Amino acid sequence: QVQLVESGGGSVQAGDSLRLSCAASGYTYRRYCMGWFRQAPGKEREGVALIDSDGGTSYADSVQGRFTISKDNAENTLYLQMNSLKPEDTAMYYCAATYWGGNWYCSGNVPMDYWGKGTLVTISS
Repeated sequence: QVQLVESGGGSVQAGDSLRLSCAASGYTYRRYCMGWFRQAPGKEREGVALIDSDGGTSYADSVQGRFTISKDNAENTLYLQMNSLKPEDTAMYYCAATYWGGNWYCSGNVPMDYWGKGTLVTISS
């Protein structure tokens, strides 16, 4: 059974940084498309940053240059380094994953099979 457990959320001020972590277990495939999604109150969920098992990454335009996604394969942990945070980054952040066959683009538009329960990020101005 695949489990994704997020941590690292919190309340910080605009301009600060946070690093989110997602501990993955039970995922037995070597290939993957994994990433971070977020949902703010009253808004649709959006893909923030994704990474595939070949190291390819994709980012939402709103976070490009401020957020960095990475994965420690030895620890089976996904990270999201968030710098220069803005109030509009306030949301529940979810870790998600799916099998990646390598013949399509791992992006925020890809349907995910596995989801964590989320970690809340609140940015005050």
